[in-house]
Amino acid sequence: MQFVENAPDAVLATAKEMLDKGLVEGTAGNISARMEDGNVCITPSSVDYTEMTIDDLVVIAPDGSPISGERAASSEKLLHLACYQAFDDVGSVIHSHPVHATMFAIARRSVPACIDEFSMYVGGEVRVTDYAISGSAEVGQAAVKALEGRGAALLANHGMVAVGPNPAKALHITALVERVAHIVSGAIALGQVHDLPDEVNRSFADVYSLMRMGI
Repeated sequence: MQFVENAPDAVLATAKEMLDKGLVEGTAGNISARMEDGNVCITPSSVDYTEMTIDDLVVIAPDGSPISGERAASSEKLLHLACYQAFDDVGSVIHSHPVHATMFAIARRSVPACIDEFSMYVGGEVRVTDYAISGSAEVGQAAVKALEGRGAALLANHGMVAVGPNPAKALHITALVERVAHIVSGAIALGQVHDLPDEVNRSFADVYSLMRMGI
């Protein structure tokens, strides 16, 4: 089971960096990390990232019940818990609302694997989930299906979820998908978007699989 050392420090630092990168606004989005004991440290609901401190973070059990913290856990905690339950190799989950990736989520259009590093770090095209109401268990179920073999998925009409061994790696995937979504949206305006050849994507996806296993 993948876990994150010093999870609260990593979650807080990454939450603030996520805001600095423009991947969320105000109190939107959420970050979590799995702790060594199997519990999950997660950002609270409705607290501005600029003002958030370690004391604002919440620890919840794998079933969602509160362990510690004075605030309510993120309203999207079921999304995070579903990812941890489905993938033992995931140590961190980030849900964000980046502008260009969310455009693809609203259009119900996957972000294609058309740049070398994309497949290497994400595993291939970023799929769009079936629609589910925010905060529901169905969001998590849909995300798990779309995340199979991938580091990220688009949440239909909502935003994005990314997974990784730790918050820093999950944030890197989030930023990379947003960058490629921005590039692809421009390429669509210019004309046809060309995916990488299938054999190249398979090769880079294999690299992603090895990296995800820590090899």
